[in-house]
Parts: sequence; C-alpha cells; structure tokens
Amino acid sequence: MKRIKSGEELRFQLATNLFLGLVLFIVILPLWRVLMLSVTPFRYVDRSFGLLINPSVWTFEAYSQFLSHPAFLHAFRNSLVITFGGVAISLFMTVPMAYAYSIRTLPGRKLLNAFAMIPFLFNPGLIPSYLVVTGLGLQDNLLAVMLPPAVGVANMFIMRNFFQEIPQDLKEAARVDGAGEFFILMRIIIPLSMPILLTIGLFYAVGHWNEFFTPLLYLNSAKLQPLPVLLRNILMAVNMNEYIEYDAFSSSSVQSLKAASIFITMVPMMMAYPWIQKHFVKGSLAGGIKG
Repeated sequence: MKRIKSGEELRFQLATNLFLGLVLFIVILPLWRVLMLSVTPFRYVDRSFGLLINPSVWTFEAYSQFLSHPAFLHAFRNSLVITFGGVAISLFMTVPMAYAYSIRTLPGRKLLNAFAMIPFLFNPGLIPSYLVVTGLGLQDNLLAVMLPPAVGVANMFIMRNFFQEIPQDLKEAARVDGAGEFFILMRIIIPLSMPILLTIGLFYAVGHWNEFFTPLLYLNSAKLQPLPVLLRNILMAVNMNEYIEYDAFSSSSVQSLKAASIFITMVPMMMAYPWIQKHFVKGSLAGGIKG
C-alpha cells in the first residue's frame, strides 16, 4: 500500500522543486540568450528586449559564415584530435595507476599516496612546465596539449575509490586460479567499471575540449590551433573591427557572430552529457566514497 505523504513532506518537496526550477531557469537563461542572439539579424539586435523572447526574424547567416570558413574546419579537427587523443592517453595512464593504488596490500602504499598528492597540492608553475615541454621537443605538436594533463590526481583517486568498492572476492578468486594483476584489470575490473570510466572520461574530455591557454602557449602554427583559440581570435578581431585574417565574417553582426561561435563550441559537450548521464551519476557517487 502506497504511503500517503505528510503535509511537511509535501511542502519540502514543493520547495525543493521550486528551488531546482529556479536553478534550471538561471542555467538555461544565458544559453537561451546566446542562442537567440546568434539567430538575430543585425538590424534587430538592439530591439530584441534582451533577447528573452524570440526574434521577429530569424537568420543563420552567422552560423553559415562561421562553419564555412576554412579556419573552422582546421580548428574543429584539431579539437577533436586533442579531445579524443587526450582522453585515450589520460585513461590509458589513469586506469592502471588507480588500480595499483586500490590494492590495499601494495608495498609502500602510503608513501606513494603522498607522492601523488605533491603535484596535486603544489603546482610546479608555468616556467618549469614550459621548459619541460619545449625540452622534449613538443613545441608546435598536439602532444604538448595532451601529455601534460594526462593524469589528473583527483580523477585518479576517484577512480581508485571506485575500484576499491568492487568485491575483493572476485580478485582473490582470480588470483587463486593463477591470474595476474594485468589479467584481473583487463578481464574483471575494467568490464565492471564502465560508469567510472565514462565519468572520468567526460571530465577529461571537457577539460581538453575547453583548453585554451596551453594551445595558445605551445601551438604557434595557425593550422594546429583548436576551437577555443580560434574563438578567441575571432572575438578579438570583431571587437577591434579588424577582418584581415577573418574577412569572411565581415558581413555578420558582431554580436551574432560572437554568439554563434560560442554556441557552436558548446554543442559537442552538451550532446555528450545526456548520452552518459546514467553512468555519470553512478560513477560520481560510487567514486566519491572514501576507500
């Protein structure tokens, strides 16, 4: 028999729903404004009442010009390479490291935990990082963007906590049968860890996709620059009304062009999240439990 909720529970649920609705409105409002601005013709921009309502006339000229420019194709390809390549490298290095840290009988485990916390708590700084990257000959190489953040210590510890929640009996049974640690990792741990792999993969993907300063620092060639750098260059150009390199954008509204470029940059990550949402919640909760 279904229990009837008390008046206090109903009031709490109503207040919670109202609060979450307000948060959702606050989150959606800027996105809605950017979308409306991107499809508003130049002559209607100043009469759109803050773009809280639909523009009276729609145009996709800003999107057309942005997507058809050769710089966009190169930047989009570079962003895809950096994102997918960076996620693959990061997971390849984070998974075995997290598994090793999840073994409670690992010799020197506490000392290794301390070593892992040092780069997490103390940033080496820009100049040492730059000297290391350039010393390895990675200047003007996409690996300069993918390798330095390959292992996120926070992500590694979240994954370690998830691995520790997997029943130890499965691992012990495999060891009794003669399985090595690599076999256990590949055949037992990874198949049971898809939620945390997708969750950490999403964390890495968002970081690589939105990375701006590192490509700006190490990638001098225009053909290697990803979307965030291209977006920055476009915004600087349109703000200064200079279209030397981006003359294909000169016929668009400055505001509409800005909004279109920002919205296009956001779309891939917005599309990726709903696909792994169910795994994301499970992975975040399980990985956040202290082992």
